[in-house]
Amino acid sequence: MTGRVTMIDKERVFTQVEKNRDFLVKLTSDLVKFSTANPPGMNTSEAQNWLAGQLRNNGFTTDLFDVFPGEPDLVGTMKGTGGGRSIILNGHIDVAEVRPDENWNHPPFEPTVENNRIWGRGTTDMKGGLAACVAALRSLRDCNIKLRGDVIFESVIGEEAGEPGTVRCIEHGYKADFALIPEPSEFSIAGQGGVITGWITIKSPQTIHDGARRLCIHAGGGLDGASAIEKMVKIIEALQDLERHWAVMKSHPMVPVGTTTINPAVIEGGRHPAFIADECKLWITVHYLPNEDYEEVTRDIEETVLHAAKADPWLKDHPPQFKWGGTSLVKDKGEIFPAANVDPNHIGVKTISQAHKDVTGKAAEIICSPTVTDAGWFARAGIPVVIYGPGSLRQAHIVNEYVEISDLMIAAKSIALTIYNWCQ
Repeated sequence: MTGRVTMIDKERVFTQVEKNRDFLVKLTSDLVKFSTANPPGMNTSEAQNWLAGQLRNNGFTTDLFDVFPGEPDLVGTMKGTGGGRSIILNGHIDVAEVRPDENWNHPPFEPTVENNRIWGRGTTDMKGGLAACVAALRSLRDCNIKLRGDVIFESVIGEEAGEPGTVRCIEHGYKADFALIPEPSEFSIAGQGGVITGWITIKSPQTIHDGARRLCIHAGGGLDGASAIEKMVKIIEALQDLERHWAVMKSHPMVPVGTTTINPAVIEGGRHPAFIADECKLWITVHYLPNEDYEEVTRDIEETVLHAAKADPWLKDHPPQFKWGGTSLVKDKGEIFPAANVDPNHIGVKTISQAHKDVTGKAAEIICSPTVTDAGWFARAGIPVVIYGPGSLRQAHIVNEYVEISDLMIAAKSIALTIYNWCQ
């Protein structure tokens, strides 16, 4: 079969997804049983190997490769017959942290099916979305539909902690004409702004006893010293000025004014009450617009901070140092989520929008997500990408997390139609 899906084909696909409802519910539940909370992380290998077997049983060839030792990404490929556009379906296998003091009605990794819902950690974010993709592809295969374009399914590690699972897939050469991430979006078609964390460090070349403080702060004291903590106050003030400037000067049609923020999240400094603080570190979180690049944003911050430092007699000779991003929020206290701007006129956006309308009878809203995902890594690699998936962010990361089974069915149908139309 080639070309746009016909009414008959569409109904066949819908009917087959309905027949695969139990498969979809069981696959979601089975995935939830794997405790892949992150933090602590380093616990996804069993789940990834199990899912690889499920993919092979449904016609995929699979590839497993380590991101960290014993922490593999999983890529399943369903080759097309040739001549069609390719698509990546990408989701993360890790889920949000579960704390010992949380009051769950059901154990978080013992999924419960009740009242048209599946309860458990990761049902919404985002094992339900992963399962919906597999069910969509199984349904197309069950209909004997031969796709012309390749379908690449990626189950990646580490998204919850800003780890490079998706980055490693791209580095391994897995690219396509379009990418879809079934994160919870309430079926809006979403792009995203970006987030990057960074450390600003002020360090004195000498350690000075508290008793010599009077020599540092009075004219003619004769000791070229300062408290790194006190000097960091000036840096924070400069960041606040820049944040206010951004709020006035930056805008995006899908983003509320003031979204571009610089949060001084953590401060570390000093060694002992008997000494003047010879080092101070500030950990900041920066949010920027969907059409911005983090390198441009961090350059703006560095220029602002260094300009403020030049106006200070001590800081001008001991300028702040910067460290941006990292490979894990858990392991090295740093993360990067690049932005992903969504173009309403892109053919991929129109394809999934039409599929959603075919399933629900309603037009999908095109938005900028209030949170971040791995979508930005595809955008940075030049691959058009959207977020579209079952569930709401209000259900993600909460105690007693759940996903509506009806939402999973909508997702499976919409994704199946999107794949069909796109890959033909």
